Amino acid sequence: MSDLQRHRALLFQLAYRMTGSVADAEDVVQETWLRWHAVDPATVRDPRAYLVRTATRLAIDHLRRERTRREAYIGPWLPEPLASGADEPVERAESVSMAVLVLLETLSPLERAVFLLRDVFEFGYPEVAEAVGRGEPAVRQLAARARAHVRAGRPRYTADPDLRRLVTDRFLQVCLGGDLAALMAVLAPDVALWADANGSGEMPRVVLHGVAAVVEFFRDSASRYPPGLTARAADLNGGPAGVLAAAGEVFVAVLLDLDEQGRVAVIRLIRNPAKLTRLS
Repeated sequence: MSDLQRHRALLFQLAYRMTGSVADAEDVVQETWLRWHAVDPATVRDPRAYLVRTATRLAIDHLRRERTRREAYIGPWLPEPLASGADEPVERAESVSMAVLVLLETLSPLERAVFLLRDVFEFGYPEVAEAVGRGEPAVRQLAARARAHVRAGRPRYTADPDLRRLVTDRFLQVCLGGDLAALMAVLAPDVALWADANGSGEMPRVVLHGVAAVVEFFRDSASRYPPGLTARAADLNGGPAGVLAAAGEVFVAVLLDLDEQGRVAVIRLIRNPAKLTRLS
């Protein structure tokens, strides 16, 4: 097994958390592979460190470019959903959740890289400093600032996966059945709905807040569902989720966060077709 193959899963996991995109993470890994084959391996003291450093800097550069392009994105932007993989360590599951990935978007590219390398992948400070090209004291400051920001914004409650599965399945069936009373029963009073569609007409272009606004959206959008729409369970971003599909194509991915009472606190809908191709 080559050095790149040995560390490929690590590189992808890092690049996806950095970019929030499966496609962009794959591009980062591919470019890392090209750069690895452009050097003489005999001159590389630590292949793993070299590969992580290369992937990290490529991802940082990508994020800096993407910030400018994303200003033209229509409506809320959400990460591309990732099918949960068996090779992903359980202890890292939270860091790939939609809630945490959205929170990481508020960090600078450098803060994001330092936080992920240090707090998620548990690299030592000297390794992190080498990966991002900064001195160790500066890296420690970046890590502390990013850690405090993530801690302050992290969801206060994480529901049991079995409960999330139960509520997600019920939510999907309620949406398909158009039972607005049943829908209201599963929603928290301050529920928020994020819909990533990049301007698609049937999705709101702002975050909706409150039961009334969310129920009105589902009531008005039901008539625009494609014929033959069905619901199926999925495991996305480290936890239970679901998709609505028609004619073999995913129409929308649905990821929910619950509150302490088991009610739906946050609804995240990914409708942008470019982000759904790998789920079909």
